[in-house]
Amino acid sequence: MKSDPPDVDKHIQSDQWLNVLDELNIGALIIDIQRRICAMNCTAQALLGLKEDEALGKDCREVFCGVPCMVKCLFHDGEEWDEETSPAVSENKDSQRLLTRLATPIYDSQRRIAGCLTILQDHAPIVDLINRVHYEERSLKMILENLDIGIFTVNKGGHITFLNAEAEKITGYHRQQILGKPCSALFPENDSRDICLLKDSIADGRTRVLPSGSITISSGRTIPVRASYMALHNEKGSIVGGLATFHDLTEVHQLKKAIAERYTFQDMAGKDPSMQKIFEMARVVAMSDATVLIEGPTGTGKDLLAKIIHSIGRRSAKPFIKVNCAALPDTLLESEMFGYVKGAFTGAFQNKPGRFQQADGGTIFLDEIGDLPLTLQAKLLRVLEDKDFYPLGSRHPVTVDVRIISATNRGLDKLVEARQFREDLFYRLNVMRIELPALKNRKSDIPLLIQQSMGKLCPPDKGLPRGISDQAMDILLNYDYPGNIRELENILEHALIVGQSGSILPHHLPDYLQQFRTIRYQSPPVDLLQDAERQKILHALEIHDGNRALAAKSLQMNRSTLWRKMKRFQILS
Repeated sequence: MKSDPPDVDKHIQSDQWLNVLDELNIGALIIDIQRRICAMNCTAQALLGLKEDEALGKDCREVFCGVPCMVKCLFHDGEEWDEETSPAVSENKDSQRLLTRLATPIYDSQRRIAGCLTILQDHAPIVDLINRVHYEERSLKMILENLDIGIFTVNKGGHITFLNAEAEKITGYHRQQILGKPCSALFPENDSRDICLLKDSIADGRTRVLPSGSITISSGRTIPVRASYMALHNEKGSIVGGLATFHDLTEVHQLKKAIAERYTFQDMAGKDPSMQKIFEMARVVAMSDATVLIEGPTGTGKDLLAKIIHSIGRRSAKPFIKVNCAALPDTLLESEMFGYVKGAFTGAFQNKPGRFQQADGGTIFLDEIGDLPLTLQAKLLRVLEDKDFYPLGSRHPVTVDVRIISATNRGLDKLVEARQFREDLFYRLNVMRIELPALKNRKSDIPLLIQQSMGKLCPPDKGLPRGISDQAMDILLNYDYPGNIRELENILEHALIVGQSGSILPHHLPDYLQQFRTIRYQSPPVDLLQDAERQKILHALEIHDGNRALAAKSLQMNRSTLWRKMKRFQILS
């Protein structure tokens, strides 16, 4: 006897089925074996955008589109299909909605498939949640990328998982080089032992702050940093990694150093007309980035004048780097000036920046430029013309922004004539030329220089002699100083050591000066000293716009003493 075909309608005629479907908070449909929709609850109607009377009797394939209907698989294969999910797209008027469908067979009394129950789950809330998470993640990354502090994160094993743009800028590493590597790849352990603090924070969960430390960046240069280290936790409170933040303190240290080492024209005592002309020239030069050539005999203060030009110029907060071109052999001088890369020669185990790179943004002072080898003169010319150079062993140029001040006690023009100095380099260096006179040509400044040197060599707290006798002053005024200011300072230091108390007397001076006792000047030495002191007071009042309190402070005397001396020297307030 032939059995009747399975009929799902018999199973859904009771109100119990319909009531169950309507009670569900998810979309539910019943489909018969001919793939016709037999029943659907209100949630399914909303998800599909169809009213029940529009959907009943329709082939389910007309309702679901975009992917093969899994009901086809259920019936066509003739296999029972357990609960399973599958993405599908449904038409909802002019829009599409991503749904998850879960189907399970409905059996008749003879265990034949009579239809199926299809459950619909809207993906929109899940997609919205995922989008919100992605948006928050992107927002967080955008914030981290735009912070002006270096940030990197590591997993629990200490491998780098994130590096922001500022960290790339500070360290010189690209994130593609670093991600997935241990933190020692970013901060080498041998040069940055403080990075272990991050491992300690991961181990015990405590936040640590390092006010002052150092790291070695990709170029091989060591820079000062301030850093903090903390552990990262998941939503359960378990430690999953660590985060480090760090600030580059290079500019802060440079600024502190610049302030501490700031030089002014007060440091270079000189009331002689020739020196006043030089000071005025230096003020003008300091406001530009033009190259400066300072010429003058040994010991006339070329180094000090270069520092003053840097200190009063726009680059004062940046480095002032000095290179003595006569102090090193040719091969060492090149690596000292321009640096080298790892493997450039035997013993070059890491990159080393040269003096030009260290001076980037500031001033480089090339002392004894006349002794620069011809081979390096060509390289220096390239820096002046192209603003870049090649470190030893490198195929990639390094661009720098430096102001070049050079000095020599040899006439460069004569060296050019002798073919010992490149003519094109000479003209590049000789844009602004300042010639310092020998001390014998500005003897009126000797009392002022003595007073300044005595103040440096014998501060009040050391109890050393502070005065100088007229006879000793006479000797010092009559000497020609082939070693210039440097020799004068050495003579005074000698006298202070020999003379334990009181004023400096003639016999405290070096023996070779005793022959210069003859007085060659009509004005007594004491008048010259008083005139020098009067000029110093006038200069202090001038630079402080007549403010006696500030002038007294700069002269290291109290206001009553300054007022008394102003009256003695007939200086009007």
